[in-house]
Amino acid sequence: MYRTVEDFIQDWTLESRGTVAVIAAITDEKLDVSIVEGHSSLGWLAWHLATSPAFFLSLVGVNVNPVGDGNDVPSQVASIRDGYQQTVDNTVEAVKRELTDDAMLETVEAMGQDVPRGALLRTLVNHQTHHRGQMTVLLRQAGLQVPGVMGPTKEDQM
Repeated sequence: MYRTVEDFIQDWTLESRGTVAVIAAITDEKLDVSIVEGHSSLGWLAWHLATSPAFFLSLVGVNVNPVGDGNDVPSQVASIRDGYQQTVDNTVEAVKRELTDDAMLETVEAMGQDVPRGALLRTLVNHQTHHRGQMTVLLRQAGLQVPGVMGPTKEDQM
Protein backbone atom coordinates (compact mmCIF):
# COMPACT_ATOMS: atom_id res chain seq x y z
CA MET A 1 0.00 0.00 0.00
CA TYR A 2 1.25 3.45 -0.86
CA ARG A 3 1.12 5.97 1.96
CA THR A 4 2.36 8.98 0.00
CA VAL A 5 1.72 10.32 -3.46
CA GLU A 6 5.46 10.46 -4.13
CA ASP A 7 5.91 6.77 -3.26
CA PHE A 8 3.28 5.84 -5.84
CA ILE A 9 4.73 8.20 -8.48
CA GLN A 10 8.23 6.79 -8.05
CA ASP A 11 7.06 3.16 -8.23
CA TRP A 12 4.66 3.79 -11.13
CA THR A 13 7.37 5.61 -13.10
CA LEU A 14 9.93 2.86 -12.53
CA GLU A 15 7.53 0.02 -13.32
CA SER A 16 6.20 1.75 -16.43
CA ARG A 17 9.72 1.84 -17.90
CA GLY A 18 9.78 -1.95 -17.76
CA THR A 19 6.38 -2.15 -19.39
CA VAL A 20 7.46 0.19 -22.18
CA ALA A 21 10.46 -2.09 -22.81
CA VAL A 22 8.20 -5.15 -23.05
CA ILE A 23 5.74 -3.41 -25.37
CA ALA A 24 8.62 -2.16 -27.54
CA ALA A 25 9.87 -5.75 -27.93
CA ILE A 26 6.67 -6.74 -29.75
CA THR A 27 6.54 -6.51 -33.52
CA ASP A 28 3.46 -5.62 -35.54
CA GLU A 29 3.53 -9.12 -37.05
CA LYS A 30 3.40 -10.77 -33.61
CA LEU A 31 0.58 -8.73 -32.02
CA ASP A 32 -1.83 -11.65 -32.39
CA VAL A 33 0.39 -14.25 -30.67
CA SER A 34 -1.35 -15.93 -27.74
CA ILE A 35 -0.60 -19.04 -25.70
CA VAL A 36 -3.48 -20.82 -27.44
CA GLU A 37 -6.22 -19.58 -29.72
CA GLY A 38 -8.88 -17.59 -27.89
CA HIS A 39 -6.60 -16.43 -25.07
CA SER A 40 -5.16 -12.94 -24.54
CA SER A 41 -2.73 -11.92 -27.28
CA LEU A 42 0.37 -9.79 -26.97
CA GLY A 43 -1.47 -6.90 -28.60
CA TRP A 44 -4.53 -7.23 -26.37
CA LEU A 45 -2.43 -7.40 -23.20
CA ALA A 46 -0.36 -4.38 -24.18
CA TRP A 47 -3.45 -2.35 -25.11
CA HIS A 48 -5.15 -3.46 -21.89
CA LEU A 49 -2.24 -1.96 -19.95
CA ALA A 50 -2.68 1.27 -21.93
CA THR A 51 -6.42 1.52 -21.26
CA SER A 52 -7.16 -0.14 -17.90
CA PRO A 53 -5.48 2.36 -15.54
CA ALA A 54 -8.41 4.74 -16.13
CA PHE A 55 -10.66 2.19 -14.38
CA PHE A 56 -8.37 1.77 -11.36
CA LEU A 57 -7.87 5.51 -11.07
CA SER A 58 -11.62 6.13 -11.18
CA LEU A 59 -11.95 3.89 -8.11
CA VAL A 60 -9.62 6.18 -6.15
CA GLY A 61 -11.37 9.31 -7.41
CA VAL A 62 -8.78 10.37 -9.98
CA ASN A 63 -10.02 11.28 -13.45
CA VAL A 64 -7.90 10.06 -16.36
CA ASN A 65 -9.56 9.48 -19.71
CA PRO A 66 -8.68 6.18 -21.38
CA VAL A 67 -6.54 6.57 -24.49
CA GLY A 68 -8.95 4.46 -26.49
CA ASP A 69 -11.46 1.64 -26.49
CA GLY A 70 -10.00 -1.33 -24.65
CA ASN A 71 -11.60 -3.73 -27.14
CA ASP A 72 -10.26 -1.96 -30.24
CA VAL A 73 -6.59 -3.00 -30.25
CA PRO A 74 -4.43 -0.93 -32.62
CA SER A 75 -2.64 -2.85 -35.38
CA GLN A 76 0.70 -1.14 -34.80
CA VAL A 77 2.94 -1.55 -31.77
CA ALA A 78 3.98 2.12 -31.99
CA SER A 79 0.37 3.21 -31.42
CA ILE A 80 0.05 0.92 -28.41
CA ARG A 81 3.38 2.07 -26.96
CA ASP A 82 2.48 5.73 -27.47
CA GLY A 83 -0.96 5.20 -25.93
CA TYR A 84 0.56 3.43 -22.95
CA GLN A 85 3.11 6.22 -22.45
CA GLN A 86 0.33 8.81 -22.63
CA THR A 87 -1.55 6.89 -19.94
CA VAL A 88 1.58 6.76 -17.76
CA ASP A 89 2.14 10.51 -18.11
CA ASN A 90 -1.54 11.35 -17.58
CA THR A 91 -1.60 9.18 -14.46
CA VAL A 92 1.38 10.96 -12.94
CA GLU A 93 -0.10 14.40 -13.67
CA ALA A 94 -3.57 13.52 -12.37
CA VAL A 95 -2.38 11.82 -9.18
CA LYS A 96 -0.10 14.76 -8.37
CA ARG A 97 -2.95 17.18 -9.04
CA GLU A 98 -5.84 15.31 -7.40
CA LEU A 99 -4.44 13.35 -4.45
CA THR A 100 -2.67 14.23 -1.22
CA ASP A 101 -0.75 12.06 1.18
CA ASP A 102 -3.73 12.13 3.56
CA ALA A 103 -6.04 11.02 0.75
CA MET A 104 -3.86 7.95 0.13
CA LEU A 105 -4.90 6.62 3.54
CA GLU A 106 -8.61 7.34 3.14
CA THR A 107 -10.85 4.43 2.26
CA VAL A 108 -13.14 4.33 -0.73
CA GLU A 109 -15.72 1.75 -1.77
CA ALA A 110 -14.36 -0.45 -4.53
CA MET A 111 -15.74 -3.75 -5.76
CA GLY A 112 -17.96 -4.15 -2.72
CA GLN A 113 -15.47 -3.33 0.00
CA ASP A 114 -13.80 -0.37 1.67
CA VAL A 115 -10.19 -0.08 0.56
CA PRO A 116 -7.55 2.62 1.18
CA ARG A 117 -6.72 4.58 -1.97
CA GLY A 118 -3.05 3.68 -1.55
CA ALA A 119 -3.95 -0.03 -1.61
CA LEU A 120 -5.96 0.38 -4.82
CA LEU A 121 -3.03 2.14 -6.45
CA ARG A 122 -0.81 -0.78 -5.38
CA THR A 123 -3.34 -3.09 -7.07
CA LEU A 124 -2.94 -1.03 -10.27
CA VAL A 125 0.83 -1.61 -10.22
CA ASN A 126 0.39 -5.31 -9.35
CA HIS A 127 -2.11 -5.67 -12.22
CA GLN A 128 0.44 -4.21 -14.62
CA THR A 129 3.19 -6.50 -13.33
CA HIS A 130 0.95 -9.55 -13.72
CA HIS A 131 0.14 -8.79 -17.36
CA ARG A 132 3.71 -7.76 -18.14
CA GLY A 133 4.81 -11.21 -16.95
CA GLN A 134 2.29 -12.84 -19.26
CA MET A 135 3.65 -10.75 -22.10
CA THR A 136 7.25 -11.84 -21.47
CA VAL A 137 6.20 -15.49 -21.81
CA LEU A 138 4.40 -14.67 -25.06
CA LEU A 139 7.42 -12.75 -26.35
CA ARG A 140 9.57 -15.83 -25.90
CA GLN A 141 6.89 -18.05 -27.45
CA ALA A 142 6.81 -15.68 -30.43
CA GLY A 143 10.59 -15.92 -30.86
CA LEU A 144 11.14 -12.29 -29.87
CA GLN A 145 13.81 -10.89 -27.56
CA VAL A 146 12.66 -10.66 -23.93
CA PRO A 147 13.92 -7.49 -22.24
CA GLY A 148 15.48 -7.83 -18.80
CA VAL A 149 12.92 -5.91 -16.79
CA MET A 150 13.46 -7.36 -13.31
CA GLY A 151 17.02 -8.50 -14.00
CA PRO A 152 18.90 -10.06 -16.87
CA THR A 153 17.27 -12.65 -19.11
CA LYS A 154 19.09 -15.79 -20.21
CA GLU A 155 20.02 -14.05 -23.47
CA ASP A 156 21.45 -11.10 -21.54
CA GLN A 157 23.81 -13.47 -19.72
CA MET A 158 25.23 -15.10 -22.85
